[in-house]
Amino acid sequence: MSTPSALMTMHITRTMISLRPTMLLTAAMLPLLAACDRTPAPDASSTPGLPSAPALSVSVATVSDSMVTDHVTATGTFGSRDEIPLAFKIGGIVSQVLVDEGASVQRGQLLASLDLREINASVDKAQVGFDKAQRDQARVQRLATDSVATLVQLQDATSALEAARSDLITAKVNREYATIVAPETGIVLQRLVTAGSNVSPGTPIMHLGGTRRGRVLRVGLPDRDALRVHLGDAARVHFDALPSRTFAGRVQLVGRSADPRTGTYAVEITVDGADALPSGLVGAVAIAARGTRSGTTLGSSVSVDALLEADRDSATVYTVAEARDARGYLIAQPQRIRVTGVSGDRVHLEGIAAQTRIVTRGAAYVTAGARVRIVTADTLTAALKAKAVVP
Repeated sequence: MSTPSALMTMHITRTMISLRPTMLLTAAMLPLLAACDRTPAPDASSTPGLPSAPALSVSVATVSDSMVTDHVTATGTFGSRDEIPLAFKIGGIVSQVLVDEGASVQRGQLLASLDLREINASVDKAQVGFDKAQRDQARVQRLATDSVATLVQLQDATSALEAARSDLITAKVNREYATIVAPETGIVLQRLVTAGSNVSPGTPIMHLGGTRRGRVLRVGLPDRDALRVHLGDAARVHFDALPSRTFAGRVQLVGRSADPRTGTYAVEITVDGADALPSGLVGAVAIAARGTRSGTTLGSSVSVDALLEADRDSATVYTVAEARDARGYLIAQPQRIRVTGVSGDRVHLEGIAAQTRIVTRGAAYVTAGARVRIVTADTLTAALKAKAVVP
């Protein structure tokens, strides 16, 4: 199986081969460009002892000081950030369900309840047991004071009282959770049962979409994309149901562990102006993943023409400094850089300082220490025009 670095090398190589005719055209035009260059070459006779050498005409690109922006695309589902399944703690017959799907509810509002007759009977039974245990403990306490009851009998009566108190508390808690109230303000996303249904403990009765933490688009990203996405990255969201609208968004959460079933990392994107949209819409998102900065190095992109000797995720480029040699020529020097990605005929790279000039067209014919003459688009146009009028 090919490694990512090997695949990148193959991609760069194929791209460089596909662009080779462009490089050959540039090479064929070098004499023409040199002939039409209006900048006078330094006079060799002014510097005795230095051999004369022609300068290569090349094009250069300046490394930008902005971060590389690439887009990570994915598809996900829009909905409340908090989707809460609501269920009864104990089983029983559902007495009433007071809301339907899509209903807006307030925190503390009654949503459903069980038939309380059996539950109330359990509470009454626990209350009777507690009252009896309380009387028994009080009687044994008096007898122990008169030295009629033993210490063990008093301890047993006290333990029975505590057990009865716990049974009463349990029965009351079960009765409290025989009703479902909204834990927060939200919208009923699903209603799963109707009145008269016999449900088991923990069986979901409905799903509530909370509004306290807003609504998001949830997507799953593979590891290579999840590592490029950061909190606060801008995003554009498009829903198939609304083909004429594009929503702005921002990354609000990036998962730190992969889903064991899919191997993807959960990412949540807030969507501006989408509060009125229904939950469950399928949306496509393009996240502007930011590049990385390390000291004076940064990520940028240049034409693949600039790359030479590509090996896995590294390559050589030729840079042109401001300093000139003794004859006044600009000098090209090789520099090894790291390739971080390929987008069409451009490559993203790291390991080059901001504002550095990189040789693009003509790079294949440059050697270390070669004298170069920078050719602009205007110079190229003038050369072509000059060639056209030559008889």
